[in-house]
Amino acid sequence: MSVATAPVRRASSGSITLSSPGQIGTLTVPNRIFVTAMGVSLAEEDGTVGQRLIDYHVAQAKGGAGMIVTGVMGVAWPVGAVQPRQTAISDDRFLPGLKRLVDTVHAAGGRIATQLHHGGLVATHSAGEGHPLWGPAYPPPFAGDFPDFFLPEEMAAFAGGAVPQIKVLEKDDIALAVRQFADAAIRAKNTGFDGIEIHGGHGYLLSSFMSPATNTRTDEYGGDLKGRARLLLEVVRAVREAVGPDFPMWVKMDSREMGKKNGITIDHAKELAPMVEAAGADGITVTAYHDVGQGKLHSASNIPHEPGIHLEYAAAIRKTVGIPVIASGRVEIDRGNKGLVDGEFDFLAMGRKLLADPDLPVKLAEDRIEDIRPCIYCYTCVSTAYLREQVRCAVRSETGFEDLDWSPATVPGHVVIVGGGPGGMEAARRLDQAGAKVTLIERSDRLGGTLRFAALAYEPNERLLNWLRREIGKSSVDVRLKTQATPELIASLKPDRVIVATGAVRDMPPIPGNDQDFVLSGDDLRGMMLGEDSASIRRKTSWTTRLATKVGAATGATSNLELVRKATHTWMPLGKKVVIIGGELVGCELAEFLMERGREVTIVGDAPKFGGGLLLVRRMRLLAELREHGVAMFAGASDISIGKGTVDFTAASGGAQSVPADHVVVAMGAHGDSTLANALRGAGHAVTEIGDGTGVTYIEGAIRGAAEAVAAMGR
Repeated sequence: MSVATAPVRRASSGSITLSSPGQIGTLTVPNRIFVTAMGVSLAEEDGTVGQRLIDYHVAQAKGGAGMIVTGVMGVAWPVGAVQPRQTAISDDRFLPGLKRLVDTVHAAGGRIATQLHHGGLVATHSAGEGHPLWGPAYPPPFAGDFPDFFLPEEMAAFAGGAVPQIKVLEKDDIALAVRQFADAAIRAKNTGFDGIEIHGGHGYLLSSFMSPATNTRTDEYGGDLKGRARLLLEVVRAVREAVGPDFPMWVKMDSREMGKKNGITIDHAKELAPMVEAAGADGITVTAYHDVGQGKLHSASNIPHEPGIHLEYAAAIRKTVGIPVIASGRVEIDRGNKGLVDGEFDFLAMGRKLLADPDLPVKLAEDRIEDIRPCIYCYTCVSTAYLREQVRCAVRSETGFEDLDWSPATVPGHVVIVGGGPGGMEAARRLDQAGAKVTLIERSDRLGGTLRFAALAYEPNERLLNWLRREIGKSSVDVRLKTQATPELIASLKPDRVIVATGAVRDMPPIPGNDQDFVLSGDDLRGMMLGEDSASIRRKTSWTTRLATKVGAATGATSNLELVRKATHTWMPLGKKVVIIGGELVGCELAEFLMERGREVTIVGDAPKFGGGLLLVRRMRLLAELREHGVAMFAGASDISIGKGTVDFTAASGGAQSVPADHVVVAMGAHGDSTLANALRGAGHAVTEIGDGTGVTYIEGAIRGAAEAVAAMGR
């Protein structure tokens, strides 16, 4: 059967769901969920496959994904490598490790495809090793704010200290690249992979030829779209010839290049897709790229912050071809099922969701949606690539470390956990699953700790909060709310081990003027928003009473607590002009929260750059959006003081500044507190401290600290 006369292999819609089987080429897959290709830096230094990468993919196979696509497997490695520990398929010496990967995934019940990749102009890791960047022409000069968002230590890791050289490809180089893709395809087939994805997007070699922004050639490999597409199509045809007509092969291509002057557009993509089909592809993975100079766009294209932003483009491309289309890009489960029924796409590739819970496909098929651990879109996983680190996940500590033993070597008989925040709940959940008797003590009237406030500031955090609460609710953990954990109480429980997860103390730092009624610490604001009581809030009773009288009449609120509950949706007990002192994670996310509720926000802090504690990719988006919405930010400030309705300081430029403020929130001064832990140790208890009580490490630190503490028991 020739490629040109192959029948259309696309299922009809009807009652199709993400759990329905699907067909791509000659291959039937058990469901419509693909693990999208992600660069995870889990191979060995020499590009070979080791146990870490195998265990990572086996977890996805056991989790039930219909198809696993490996991340960026280099056809020309070490040339074209975009990250350290990238997997290679450029030589036969890599075959034993690749075969062990395939065989182990198959034994676990999975299907796995290799993504054939050449980094081209984006291969900065390769450049750091002294290899030139391959491209169609010299690229336009770099411009934009992208470097501005890096903290100094991050920029050192990202830059790598190398000035890349550009290799403009001649005809012999192009022929070599085509041959490298074809040879790699033969290796993939002979190794036992179930399919091949050719990476034709994201500014890599094939995409750089496609884009008018980077391809200014005047020969047959440039000019109009047909010329710019020539290299990609030659690769597709060469791969098809190499693997034969019946081996599944599809192409990943850009639907557009967002924010890029003279970049790829959806019209280009719609014209290209039928060419890719005619060249022999069994499917098309629809993605997008961006102008890398604009920091905010790094969370807009292939790893989008906006839900479902690419689906209309996948649908537009699907109308031009008869082969399956694979969509991606922060698509929630209900939206994914709707897209399948509506015929927008045929398969859905998930990345971050499957890092957070590789068992998602199995849980979905078993109608256990509430059991799925949620991704909170914090960009921990993505930001690691920019810093040349291996992948990790803030909410699932095992991700990227599946080769470690996360179960306690010895399960204690009775563990008392003090603190019902994310760290305490995660430790309780894990210990309960391991068979320990667990008592969880929380001084407030509900579980969540600081995560409750974080959930108000950033909605995805609420998903994690709800998931942890559900996990505790269905466990055998003895939860004791509104209970103060004293040494006497804990002694009466006769624990074998104690975990202290009480979180950070957020004292008011010694800023002149901080004792005024319109000045709140982070704990003050959290207490007001969550309806909690504290000595500091009681000290400001006259202020809250005046506010309740003024605003409560307009809303029908009859108590401060009711007023606070209403505030989470429509308004807040704060004036129009709010100055936040402190520009790290808490201050920046609080600024976003207040900005969205109509406040005029200014951030003042002594850090030379704002956004510490935020992972790089989220930081780039959040700081850009704060600027776009008029939030004034004064980093590098000194001599900060609070006057009568003002915040005064010396700007980084040296000039004196005075910003009017109806209210001031001091979002700094958090620190760990080991007082209780030390008292318990003194009483003879075996104590482990985790989370912010040991130093502020936010959600990832709390979750990972809990997991590591449980895993260390008995070792």
